[in-house]
Amino acid sequence: MQLINIGYGNLVSSDRILCIVSPKSAPISRLVKKAKEDGSLVDASEGRKTKGVIIADNGSVILSALTPVTIEGRMHNEKTDEETENGSK
Repeated sequence: MQLINIGYGNLVSSDRILCIVSPKSAPISRLVKKAKEDGSLVDASEGRKTKGVIIADNGSVILSALTPVTIEGRMHNEKTDEETENGSK
């Protein structure tokens, strides 16, 4: 299991992430609103503007102050570090 830093000391298991999207579209806004009503919303933005929305495989919706590109870069860097430690590329 790999944990990815999604900002301000908050971590998410990379194995649980289905997708990372921008919160700007209407369908994603509706998804966030529904998750809030259902109690499946996790606000990891620490009170800052939400720039990324992570959809987990268990139906949780996680808000982050980091952009999807930044989170993806951190996921890629973690995988690269693990491959280096294991001696493979």
